[in-house]
Amino acid sequence: MISDTQNTQTPKKEKKTYTVEEIAEQLNISKKAAYSLVKSGQFSYVRAGRAIRVSKVSFDKWLNEF
Repeated sequence: MISDTQNTQTPKKEKKTYTVEEIAEQLNISKKAAYSLVKSGQFSYVRAGRAIRVSKVSFDKWLNEF
């Protein structure tokens, strides 16, 4: 018999940000177009060094407005 403690898995952390590449994939657009969209100020993003991370909440809200 398997106990409950042996059958549990560590919950996967929910993503709080998207990469520009992930945005491009979701919208089926080029990375260049995704970078332009991110920099247009339509949703929140932060820079971490050279990397850009887009707020998942902000992007999802923007996407659902269509």
